[in-house]
Amino acid sequence: MFKSCQCRILIIFKIMMNNMSTSKLFLCLFYQFTFLVFAFNPANAQGLKVGFYAKSCPKAEAVVKDVIHQVMSVAPSLGGPLLRMHFHDCFVRGCDGSLLLDSPTKQAEKDAIPNQTLRGYQIIDRVKTAVEKACPGVVSCADIVALVARDVVVELRGLSWDVETGRRDGRISNGTETFGNLIGPTANISTLVNGFARKGLSVKDLVVLSGGHTIGTSHCSSFNERLYNFTGKGDADPRLDSEYMEKLKLKCKPGDQKTLVEMDPGSFKTVDESYFTLVSKRRGLFQSDAALLENKETRDYILSQAGKSFGSFFKDFGVSMVNMGRIDVVTGKSGEIRKVCSRVN
Repeated sequence: MFKSCQCRILIIFKIMMNNMSTSKLFLCLFYQFTFLVFAFNPANAQGLKVGFYAKSCPKAEAVVKDVIHQVMSVAPSLGGPLLRMHFHDCFVRGCDGSLLLDSPTKQAEKDAIPNQTLRGYQIIDRVKTAVEKACPGVVSCADIVALVARDVVVELRGLSWDVETGRRDGRISNGTETFGNLIGPTANISTLVNGFARKGLSVKDLVVLSGGHTIGTSHCSSFNERLYNFTGKGDADPRLDSEYMEKLKLKCKPGDQKTLVEMDPGSFKTVDESYFTLVSKRRGLFQSDAALLENKETRDYILSQAGKSFGSFFKDFGVSMVNMGRIDVVTGKSGEIRKVCSRVN
């Protein structure tokens, strides 16, 4: 949209220059309109842009891509956790890499209960080491998390997208801030819609980004109540397909905290639309998956993608990931570029 507006501005400018009798008022309006177009471009307003490191570290994205290719070739199961890491970073204090910080007293974001099952920090460290070798002190850990999320999706057969970069790293990480910001697997549709809206994300972003459940696994503890004690009376969630529920019960016994279950059975290492097919058949693993059928917009999107072999989800996912990557970013001279992702400089 903004590129289209900019092109129109240039055409108007040329016409105006060819007519020297154009009033000063028109010129004034022209410059004001140009300013507004650029000022309200979300990427420009926040200091992010595609190719931010083109001059300062031209090999940055290639280095990240190479490391992730190596990792995914031997450990594709890390794709889900690395993608999830970007979500969990952005939803608390914005996309500032605060999730990566260690705390000697175990009070950082990564120590909070919602983040205790995250894996892959050592991969981020590995990428950071490689990038630092190429360009010391240039590329932020926050940008590395965003680039890694894109590259694992591509490695697992998803489509690529242009990642906006230019984030700087935050210096604060407080575990208590995860509560009320991270949205849990038991959330209802109102909590989901409102939680995303508070971050500037749309209902479409909600359903599209939920499609990230196409890869990865979950501990039984995240959905055990659906199987054994949904309303506190020893019952099961009636929204859950009975056949699928019985299969889950075979894997997850009451109180099971450790067993891992595929979020997208049969293709949890592949980015595809089967997640939407499962949700449409009441086989979404989490209560938050089932809740997506209770809103017209999210339900319509699910049904539009269910059963497709290559629908709009692939492209939509990249768009929504860019939207999420803009949440409360630290740019310009704020924050810092960490030398090591797990500690401030």
